[in-house]
Amino acid sequence: MISLSMSNDNFINDIHPLVRSFFPGEEIEVSYFPEDKESGSGDSTFRIRITRETALILELSLADISDNDRLRMKNILKCRLYEELSEKTGISLPWGTLTGIRPVRLAMNHLREGFSYEETVEHMESFYLVSPGKSVLASDIAVKELNIIKEVNTPDSFSLYIGIPFCPTTCLYCSFTSNAIGLWKTRVGDYLDCLEMELRLVSELFSGRKPVSIYIGGGTPTTLNEEELKRLFDSVHRLFDLESIREFTVEAGRPDSITKEKLRILKENGADRISVNPQSMNQETLKIIGRQHSAEDTVRAFNDARDVGFDNINMDIILGLPGEGEKEVSHTISEIAKLKPDDLTVHSLAVKRGSRLMEEIERYKVYSNSNTDVMMETAASGAREMGLLPYYLYRQKNMSGNFENTGWARPGKEGIYNILMMEEVHSIPAVGAGTVSKCVHTGNDIRRNGNVKDVGGYISRIDEMLSRKRTLFS
Repeated sequence: MISLSMSNDNFINDIHPLVRSFFPGEEIEVSYFPEDKESGSGDSTFRIRITRETALILELSLADISDNDRLRMKNILKCRLYEELSEKTGISLPWGTLTGIRPVRLAMNHLREGFSYEETVEHMESFYLVSPGKSVLASDIAVKELNIIKEVNTPDSFSLYIGIPFCPTTCLYCSFTSNAIGLWKTRVGDYLDCLEMELRLVSELFSGRKPVSIYIGGGTPTTLNEEELKRLFDSVHRLFDLESIREFTVEAGRPDSITKEKLRILKENGADRISVNPQSMNQETLKIIGRQHSAEDTVRAFNDARDVGFDNINMDIILGLPGEGEKEVSHTISEIAKLKPDDLTVHSLAVKRGSRLMEEIERYKVYSNSNTDVMMETAASGAREMGLLPYYLYRQKNMSGNFENTGWARPGKEGIYNILMMEEVHSIPAVGAGTVSKCVHTGNDIRRNGNVKDVGGYISRIDEMLSRKRTLFS
């Protein structure tokens, strides 16, 4: 148990996640203590005390922490806290004081303000204490994203997300809206009815505008059978003008849901980018995380996609999975290199609430935080050897090793939707159970609205989902 005591709650949302980064897997109890007038501490002094059980880890006092320049004061506080915790624990965090999910945006903003690439790298290191390697990575990606956004984003552009919340089985680490397809086979038609109602409304709300990218994700979209896939694509083609679309992605995902006939349907209906996601190429790991396919199934599905004509195939892997170390990661990378994917997304395991992995941790009090610098570098160097370059990046809470998720791609094969979604430069209506729509106005005015996660609730409350969208985008 870590006890975090503070003199006030002005910076709790900044301090709490930073402390958690140094003590992954430990429960953190937050409390507040009154100002000690006798010691001379007044309203201008911000105090922090951190203890483990009864042992003092550190006490920190900073005078003149005020809201007059909140951003500057927040950064001073976080830097001091980081330096003290790093000295006490011997831990250096790769992303320094940063705990948010979009570190690249900070580099992008610096570049937009007219600073050079070199100045941006130095700013990430000095202002946020980011490691040299991650500062370069964030700045490299920021340059690439700015160029892609400039090319594809226009004042009247938007992207469309379609959620298919069904999977063959639910993986151990998954917290997405995912339901075993076997339990919902008789209701898939009802679900597609509701999807079409939402798609029709989006086409009306965005009348006269053309989507620049479409992403069908999940779940696993290819758990739909052939006729269901055809029906979904028919709705999209009937309701939207796809003449100017730059990218149409379908997250085929699970190899045990992919057939050659389904791949042909995707290709014939305009999908030009797909994902075949092994997560690991180690058979024992696949069993542990609840996947019902083999590494050989992944190879078969990938080769089938190439045979059908797909020349932009992404593969996802996860570092830090239970039981995996440097040897297993090296094996996964070497097996994927043989396939020569066009895009490789390297995830660090994030232990999410709602996942079976979190339930196992809470029930048996075990925690696997096995991702390491060596494993990250194995994946990064392997991606470079495949001819892939980093093009987008994001972070999540409770991420193994406090690292990041990075997309690597061949030049010209970057996932456009991934960039537009992460950097929030235009509106993205999202349809289906558990999806979240983003309405981007001028400046930083971004509004969100989500659909209910439960499939049955989504179907029964579809009128409410439609009303929410009208309100958001009207």
